[in-house]
Amino acid sequence: MTESIHPPVIDPTTVPAWENLMALAAELEGTTIRDLIDADPARASAQTHTAARVHLDLSRQRITPAILDQLLALADQTGVLALRDAMLAGQNINTTEGRAVLHTALRLPASVSLIVDGVDAVREVHDVLDRMGAFAGDVRSGRWQGATGERIAHVINIGIGGSDLGPAMARIALAAFATPDIDFHFVSNVDPTDISLALAACNPASTLVIVASKTFTTLETMTNAHAAREWIVSALGEAAVARHFAAVSTNTEKVIEFGIDPTLMFGFWDWVGGRYSMESSIGLSTMIAIGREGYDQLLAGFHAMDVHFATADPASNLPLLMGLVAVWNRDFLGVGTTAVLPYSQYLSRFPAYLQQLTMESNGKSVRRDGSAVGYPTGAIFWGEPGTNGQHSFYQLLHQGTTTVACDIVVIARSEDPLTDQQDMLVANALAQAAVLARGRTAEEVAADGTPLELVPHKVMPGNRPVSVIMVDRLDPYTLGALVALYEHSVMVQGAVWGIDSFDQWGVELGKKVALGILAALTGPAAGGFDPSTDASIALYRRLR
Repeated sequence: MTESIHPPVIDPTTVPAWENLMALAAELEGTTIRDLIDADPARASAQTHTAARVHLDLSRQRITPAILDQLLALADQTGVLALRDAMLAGQNINTTEGRAVLHTALRLPASVSLIVDGVDAVREVHDVLDRMGAFAGDVRSGRWQGATGERIAHVINIGIGGSDLGPAMARIALAAFATPDIDFHFVSNVDPTDISLALAACNPASTLVIVASKTFTTLETMTNAHAAREWIVSALGEAAVARHFAAVSTNTEKVIEFGIDPTLMFGFWDWVGGRYSMESSIGLSTMIAIGREGYDQLLAGFHAMDVHFATADPASNLPLLMGLVAVWNRDFLGVGTTAVLPYSQYLSRFPAYLQQLTMESNGKSVRRDGSAVGYPTGAIFWGEPGTNGQHSFYQLLHQGTTTVACDIVVIARSEDPLTDQQDMLVANALAQAAVLARGRTAEEVAADGTPLELVPHKVMPGNRPVSVIMVDRLDPYTLGALVALYEHSVMVQGAVWGIDSFDQWGVELGKKVALGILAALTGPAAGGFDPSTDASIALYRRLR
């Protein structure tokens, strides 16, 4: 067995760097981001770092060189890099579940070896990738046909959580690189409308359904899968299931029982958490969309950021700095929420993807040893694509009473031909970054000739922490690098806070309770829950 590692759980508030950062935060009172930018013309150059074609500009964050030095000291004193190295080595750092955390192994080159529990994890990963590649190639070329001989024109991916958000996000993000011959649909909600709309858009004779469930027992996923199965069988017959379904699972018995050919079952491992799984076999729909070569580029982008995180000097390490600045904003500046604002329609689902990655990972109130934290942990993540957001919630960002940190994601080159619109888009992104960070004073507003009574209404306080993340173009490589950047930033934050970023016990209890309520909704009327729940069950039964 791979050795379990139980790193010492350090209360970060007890280390010297935390006390120093508290003092620096107090000294910073009254100093704005505008002040910091105007005082140092070289600030943007010094605070912009690059890796894997990703440029991270922290110059609009409310930080100083002294603060950065102490944040790096905080990482050292809380064992962040030691935990990083243990993770990359395959040690069991997910201590509450006794598992390794090896999503990085999913993107290691085939030429390397990593032994986990006596098995070469890299070899197993590439065996699955090769099988996925062969099947994806057959579907894309038309060699794989449905039961009536039609080529596949529709793919429905049925999953939930990480089995849905990653592939769905990637499908939109990489639409410019996807085959035009196949439409893709993603179903996750057990609301019958979700699967009904997907099925209505497809022809059963030309539809491939991918069922993504490690255990093949996930209630929501399997409910939708059986609805799709009934749709296929009613149109094409029982024997058609084997030509129209593939499984991403490890439960061979259940997969065969469903009627899926086990050669079309693609597995993954306990050391891959759902929210870290988009480049595992969970990405089968992504590989069908962009092909094996495109998928290899996606993996290469992930791996390039992994290597950077593992080897770069801490002072220029993008994920480390990004994670430490997030800790600074959360714990020392009291900023409890971050808006992810991608100025790219292709990244429309990126904020939703990051919601799960960040909040399922670091939404914890106890440390790895079970002791309660005494400081804020994971921030709330949310967001929408660029200019649409400007006409909805940016009013609160600029003039609301809650300070929101912002990640503004900019793509320099569009994959679409209307390049003048791309310049307009980027101009909006950079304008918002400037105004959020710098604000607009009463004197500046008045100088524009604004009537005196309107001046207070047009003042922008600014001083909102902003990171600008820019890539040259959005392609499979840079998408992989962007996702890995956030993955490792999340790990850094959790390591500082001493929490387990890789379990999700808060997700499990609600699902367990739901099974009991389901029986009360569909079977004989019965109480036994709390009074509010019993009342809601009774009301539902009457209204139904």
